[in-house]
Amino acid sequence: MSEKLDNQAPSYTEADFETLDPLEHIRRRPGMYIGKLGDGSQNDDGIYVLIKEVVDNSIDEFVMGNGKQIDISHDEFRITVRDYGRGIPLGKLDDAVSKMNTGAKYGSEAFKKSVGLNGVGLKAVNALSSSFVARAVRNGQARTIHFEFGLPVNDVTEMTADKNGTMISFVADQDPKIFGNYNYNYDYIETMLKNYSYLNAGLTMKFNGMNYISKNGLLDLLTESIAEEYLYPPIHLKGEDIEVALSHSNGYNESYYSFVNGQHTTQGGTHQAALREAIVRVVREFYKKDFDPADIRASIVAAVSIKVVEPIFESQTKTKLGSKDITPGGTTIRSFVGDFLKEKLDNFLHKNPSTAEALHKKILEAEKERKAISGVQKKAREFAKKASLHNKKLRDCKFHLGDKDPRNEQSSIFITEGDSASGSITKSRDVGTQAVFSLKGKPLNTYGLTKKVVYENEEFNLLQAALNIEEDMENLRYNKVIIATDADVDGMHIRLLLLTFFLQFFPDVIRGEHLYILQTPLFRVRNKKQTFYCYSEQERLDALKKLGANPEITRFKGLGEISPNEFKEFIGDNIRLEKVKPTSSDTIQSMLEFYMGKNTPDRQDFIIDNLRVEDEIA
Repeated sequence: MSEKLDNQAPSYTEADFETLDPLEHIRRRPGMYIGKLGDGSQNDDGIYVLIKEVVDNSIDEFVMGNGKQIDISHDEFRITVRDYGRGIPLGKLDDAVSKMNTGAKYGSEAFKKSVGLNGVGLKAVNALSSSFVARAVRNGQARTIHFEFGLPVNDVTEMTADKNGTMISFVADQDPKIFGNYNYNYDYIETMLKNYSYLNAGLTMKFNGMNYISKNGLLDLLTESIAEEYLYPPIHLKGEDIEVALSHSNGYNESYYSFVNGQHTTQGGTHQAALREAIVRVVREFYKKDFDPADIRASIVAAVSIKVVEPIFESQTKTKLGSKDITPGGTTIRSFVGDFLKEKLDNFLHKNPSTAEALHKKILEAEKERKAISGVQKKAREFAKKASLHNKKLRDCKFHLGDKDPRNEQSSIFITEGDSASGSITKSRDVGTQAVFSLKGKPLNTYGLTKKVVYENEEFNLLQAALNIEEDMENLRYNKVIIATDADVDGMHIRLLLLTFFLQFFPDVIRGEHLYILQTPLFRVRNKKQTFYCYSEQERLDALKKLGANPEITRFKGLGEISPNEFKEFIGDNIRLEKVKPTSSDTIQSMLEFYMGKNTPDRQDFIIDNLRVEDEIA
């Protein structure tokens, strides 16, 4: 009997139990509080969640009518946020920033429609910071507490002439078990602050001297921040506790930007579902025709913001709304959004016949195209279904984005050219989270073509099926879609053709920040003791200085030349990815036209001005 027990699982006794205090729990399990950690290269990395948690409290003050400006600054690794609201009550400052589940938002009238409800946010920031300073100013008196790794080290109360408000300053912990080496990307911070300004008209957000302020709310979001060309001027509707803006573009997919109490719910939720449903119902009633929902919503770009008492989110990171009611036991979100659009959108269409005509034309065009491709679509789906059983192009991974597994966020797919490149990646990949899709060669240039080509072209049809994005983005199987091509002329051309495919037919892959370019080293510089992989000429020169005389230099001309053992270095923990993200000044249509349309003098000048010729390395 004893021999059988020896072969079983490890012991499970009283000694295995631990009780962690809140500070230890946050530092041991930070993912429960801020999602993934990351190094700042992705917009949902933990260091940005820390900023958001602090700013959310200042936003709540503005929403309650206190303070019209929030100052944010970044100096090396320190982030400082200063608002001009009421200031945290001095006697509760310590508890407010360090004692878990302590706050003024548990049913308090002080914060009726707040994002932060659980008394967790600031405490998590404090616990995950090597340095954290909280300062509150109220009526000529100030209290400042300095913490290190969540523990207080200094506490001073003094008289001051400073304006009322709260200042939070922190340095995210660089311990390898917490954030390690990280850097802030200003583009991500700027997007966050712009969204705050769109949702809080009249609020000035200052970041390192730059002002972010919006006069027109969600209308500014659609016209200033989203890279689209609209078929008609965006419709802007406002009511008590709700705001909606919408239009249609020349694309195919639906795009939604949803917010609750100022929180960007990137994964949608009940309010976004209610918006999609209500738009279809109102449009059908207005035109008195039972249009297919897909035809009404094809290429729609819409934003919705609602305010909810005690919102229920599906996690501490608050990316998806779970609430079904506007108030506990009150009006449902579905009927609240539906009734608002039934009145406001219907009235708008009656008062603006040119917009109603443009919308009607777009719906009819979508209907016509859908019917035109229905035959080929059915055959293509059947082919893709059969091919998926023996799909030689796809070498799938175990975990996918929609799985209920902690590794789902790590799921990725490399789109490669040729057998040699796909072979190297396949042999060196993590089979749990990294899939490979292999192209035969240069894909078709889809610029100016209709979506019918997605079903008629075998490679595109199989790629669409592999990503599972035919219906919508909710079923996307991989968090990162990575274009992995050679860094030569042919590789760049293939990259451009793939970008065209996504921009033309699946721009939401780009809008959702799922599309990336794999960066691979241009050089290997080594001696008998050290090896450096260099991604630029400057990195090559730096490596030469470190290695001294007569190192061996290899110039990689294609992915197929890199052995699988070496490839592990480039697609593992040290992977370098460049996110594909159009700017607000470049609409998707204008980008396609410039890069893939007819040769124009502007494009010829661009190519000449940006042409680089590298000397051959001996």
